Amino acid sequence: MPEETPPPLHDYEGLRAARPELFDNAPGGIDILLDPADVEEARRTADAQDPAPPVGVVYADRFVTLVRDAVRFPGGALGLYVRMLATSASPGAVVLPLTGTGDVVLVEHYRHATRSWHWEVPRGMGSPGATGAENAVRELAEEIGAKAGELISLGRLHPDSGLLGDHVELFATRIDGFGSPETSEGIRRIVTRPWPEVAEMVAAGTITCAFTIAVLTRALLKGLLGNPESGKGNTADRADKLDKADAKDRADPADAADEKH
Repeated sequence: MPEETPPPLHDYEGLRAARPELFDNAPGGIDILLDPADVEEARRTADAQDPAPPVGVVYADRFVTLVRDAVRFPGGALGLYVRMLATSASPGAVVLPLTGTGDVVLVEHYRHATRSWHWEVPRGMGSPGATGAENAVRELAEEIGAKAGELISLGRLHPDSGLLGDHVELFATRIDGFGSPETSEGIRRIVTRPWPEVAEMVAAGTITCAFTIAVLTRALLKGLLGNPESGKGNTADRADKLDKADAKDRADPADAADEKH
C-alpha cells in the first residue's frame, strides 16, 4: 500500500495559531506532541494498525476539519488520536422554540448521516464571526420562519467529547408564530406539542436527537417546561395518543405546518 502523503504542515500550524485553546495540554491529561522527533515516533508506534498514518490536518472543507494528533497518553505510551472540529470557530446553536401557551415547537428533519427522519428543535453550525445567540436567531428564521423573542441562555453542550472538539450553545425562546418548513434543508413538518407529550416522545425513543434532548433537559431544569406527570393515563395510553396524532399530521401535512400559528 503506497504511503499517504501528509498534508502541508502549515495547515496544522495555521490551526494552532488561529485556535490555540485546542492545543492546550492539561496536567495529567493526554498531551499533544509537537516536536518532530516525538511526532515521528508516535507515527511509527501506530504503523502496525494503520501504515504510515499522516499527522496534522487530514481533511478540511468549509464545514468540518479532521485532525490527527500525535499524543502521549497518561501512562506514557505514544500514539495518534483523531478529532473533528467545526471549520468555523463560531459556536453552533440549538434553540428551543416555545409558543405563548408553553407548547414545544418541533421539526421533522431528514438527516443524511443516519439516513433517517428525526424529531428535532432548530439547530445548526456557527457562521464565521457570529455569536451563539446570533446563530440561534438565524437558525430559527431559516428552519421555521420564526422571529425569536428574548433568548434565554441554557449553557454549553459538548455533544461528543470523545470525537468532537467543539461545543454548541443552547437557548430557549418564546415565539408568536412560525412560517413554512425549510423543505430545501430536508425539513418536512413543523408541529407544536404540549410538554407532557414531548416528554413521552423522549421516554419512548421517538426523539433521539441528542441536541434536542439536551436542550429540553436544560429547559426543564430551568423551570421553562411543565410537569410531564400532569398528563392523564398510563405510558401505553399516551404513546397510543401520540401515534394517532402523528398519523393525523401525516394525513394532512399542510395542517401540521400551520398548527397553532
